[in-house]
Amino acid sequence: MKNKFLLKRLEGIAKRYEELQKEISKPEIVQDIKKYQKLNKELKELSEIYETYKLYQRYEREYEESKELLRSDDEDIKALAEEETKRLQEKLEETEDKLKELMIPKDPNESKNIILEIRAGAGGEEAALFAADLFRMYQKYAEEKGWKITILNTNRTGLGGFKEVIALVEGKDVYSRLKYESGVHRVQRIPVTESGGRIHTSTVTVAVLPEAGEEDININPQDLRIETFRASGAGGQYVNTTETAVRITHIPTGITVSCQEERSQYQNRQKAMKILYARLKDYYNRLKEEEIARERREQVGTGERSEKIRTYNFPQNRVTDHRINLTLYKLPEILEGNLDELIDALRTAEIEEKIKEMEKAL
Repeated sequence: MKNKFLLKRLEGIAKRYEELQKEISKPEIVQDIKKYQKLNKELKELSEIYETYKLYQRYEREYEESKELLRSDDEDIKALAEEETKRLQEKLEETEDKLKELMIPKDPNESKNIILEIRAGAGGEEAALFAADLFRMYQKYAEEKGWKITILNTNRTGLGGFKEVIALVEGKDVYSRLKYESGVHRVQRIPVTESGGRIHTSTVTVAVLPEAGEEDININPQDLRIETFRASGAGGQYVNTTETAVRITHIPTGITVSCQEERSQYQNRQKAMKILYARLKDYYNRLKEEEIARERREQVGTGERSEKIRTYNFPQNRVTDHRINLTLYKLPEILEGNLDELIDALRTAEIEEKIKEMEKAL
């Protein structure tokens, strides 16, 4: 393992784990319920790191043994050793990556569902059309991951684009995968509305907010102004003549959300409250961060929404993520929801950055 800091930390954890195993089996500890529970909790917290580190050490030993066999004069043994060395090298890299991930502090939002908000930025109708492309991309990705997407609110344009689309995404590891998508996405292409064949640059803003509820944010009902209005857009006569759409304003912060997707005023209100809880949690978190540090440090994955994070260039068939200087010439595949290569690279960069910060802090 090249990272000496990480190796030292792992050795310390392994030593502590083995000490705990001995300690917890002592009769005086077993009889002291509080002490036993405390030590058992610590043991469980360290167990996955310990087991993974032991696995890494096993692969390391086997790798060295396999390298020795490469010196053999027997060509068959040498060929097998080459194959085994390659396999073990891959296992070592894979296990080291897992150890790095286990070592960094857990984000409390990692396992949460998200509220995904996509808004057209600069570029008018072309930006709205690209907002629809991005939403379709996330729908495809969600489908591949087995996640569920529920549209909470939309504001459509005449050509089928979105001025705004808000959705709830539910499933395993949703936030931990999609949190890297927050920011400004830039598109460079010839718009369908362009007759002269010129390339235009447009932008779309994506916000990924961990789902929140009453357990996260306390909302005083007196702080809410709730209004109803007639829904606009597709839906026929019913939508246009009945006040089913709901607008909720949180008076202390001025945050306003609207929902008109459902035919029921009650359902629209429930969906609007989901959005409001998530936005309020995000708002208060940002205030807290500003108190801790006036200038928020930029890290891979935290993505300020004013920051241009990615460019989709159609003439060159490329997608560039500016945070990690990664360019992939796979634009059609990525827009079809094949996001794992991008997200995995961002995740690796974030882990490396956090390990460096841990090292500096000591």
